[in-house]
Amino acid sequence: MKRFWRFMVDLSSRREDGTTLAVFRILVAAIIAYSLVSIASAGLVEALWVDRAYGGMQRLYANVVMAALGGATPGTVWWLVGVAAGATVCLGLGIYGRVSAFVLLQSYYALYISNGLATGGYDMLISNALWLLVLGDSTATLSVDCRRRHGRWSSDDLVAAWPRYALIWQLALVYGFTGIQKLGGPWLPGNGYTALYYVMHDPTWMRFDGTFVASIVPVAQFSTALSWHWEHAGFLLPLVFWFRATSDRRGRVRAAFNRFDLRKPWSLIGITMHLGIIFMLNVGPFSLISMAYYVALWTPGEVRRVLTRS
Repeated sequence: MKRFWRFMVDLSSRREDGTTLAVFRILVAAIIAYSLVSIASAGLVEALWVDRAYGGMQRLYANVVMAALGGATPGTVWWLVGVAAGATVCLGLGIYGRVSAFVLLQSYYALYISNGLATGGYDMLISNALWLLVLGDSTATLSVDCRRRHGRWSSDDLVAAWPRYALIWQLALVYGFTGIQKLGGPWLPGNGYTALYYVMHDPTWMRFDGTFVASIVPVAQFSTALSWHWEHAGFLLPLVFWFRATSDRRGRVRAAFNRFDLRKPWSLIGITMHLGIIFMLNVGPFSLISMAYYVALWTPGEVRRVLTRS
């Protein structure tokens, strides 16, 4: 037990420059902006988030914040939307990062938690992301805060590394357990990996007529198999980083993992899958926030090199 706690103390004490966390902050803010704008531009703010008693679609749950502000009335809801929008801009620009992340978390959560029919797992991913941006220093670089402190937009200031590790752990849990929970017949090899074939015939999700899939059944089956097994591979992510951090130790499995960078094929498959989802299915910002987490797989030095080249 002492050895475990010593390891946890060491892990939580590690520091790195804030480039990766800053890029993640910007991506999260952009995704929330897209979510809010898409709902507002469709004229759905009051339909989704205002209680039935005031003209909304159904009786809503009011969390502590919503209740304290007077309930899900049109005035309260639009005020929360305005606060969330302002906090989103501040977060994206890197103005008082922890404060803007906390204000955005509370206002955005109060809105989406009120209507269970208008939310999804992506909102929980967004909330978890915001909590880590509250706890981590995401404005050490690439921010107005950095500009104000140092007179330039970037810096080499060190921040706690554990928020990035937590993002990686979140990826492992989301994808790993998603794969485990897909036990319906169409996902399994014994039933021909037909899940995506059926999904692409469901008008609930499809952006356009999916009857063309009948002519490419093998492609749909291959995609189902690949995505299902790829999700299970999410559980390997913590192991990948553990082996990289202990590369000086012996072991055939460790050596094999370090010879082949699993992050690259895993990320490529994931990005390809999510781009396909965005193109064909209407599932909200799920794919966008999922891909935003991928930036945590890369060290600040690796992210900085990509930004420099671009």
